[in-house]
Amino acid sequence: MKKIIIAIDGPAGSGKSTTAKLVAEKMKYLYIDTGAMYRAVTFMAMDANILEDTQAIVDVLQKSKLLLQYENGETRVFINETEVTEQIRSKEVNDQVSYISTIAGVRRQLVQLQQHMGNEGGVVMEGRDIGTVVYPHAELKIFLIAALDTRAERRLREFEIKGKHSSFSDVKSNLEKRDTIDSSRTLNPLVKAAEAIEVDTTHLTIEQQVDFIVKLAKKKCSQHSPDKGCW
Repeated sequence: MKKIIIAIDGPAGSGKSTTAKLVAEKMKYLYIDTGAMYRAVTFMAMDANILEDTQAIVDVLQKSKLLLQYENGETRVFINETEVTEQIRSKEVNDQVSYISTIAGVRRQLVQLQQHMGNEGGVVMEGRDIGTVVYPHAELKIFLIAALDTRAERRLREFEIKGKHSSFSDVKSNLEKRDTIDSSRTLNPLVKAAEAIEVDTTHLTIEQQVDFIVKLAKKKCSQHSPDKGCW
């Protein structure tokens, strides 16, 4: 019985991470946060003071061991066995991560790693190019959207919960900038896969959007493996 791959894409602040985690828990699938991987590379570049040198960033990534562990509702991130879970969520990393994601050599390496991680199925993977590039053959593709103001309010709330200070206008401006970079980059831009199901989360509770996606996943499972299902 092969479990399916669930790909969840969408812009920053659309609810991908929270939704994907809860869908994975309900399906008893592995959750993979690809955004954390790009954040980790951003942190590496900032820590080594090589943000302006794209080849150096690619080289550092190639020589580093990047590990994700999902436990107790949180993705823990390690670089060369040193945990950087908190550091990669800083506002400074947040401001640079979309730029790092435009580097072709970085994307190639991370896409290969992501494909390896989800090779056996039974994963919920979220990001910006999962359904179009990483797993174009994913059995279920979801594209989450939400109004910009709603996304900014969510991101600001995340910062406040973690004791990080910012303003609504700064957060909204950063999201607008990230949207532009993510959608216009030459390599693997943020686009909705042709067969992806669009879900507008602006006025949905987290429970509503998770339940909707789980129902879709179970229906897809019944079609994929009618005798046994795949959850």
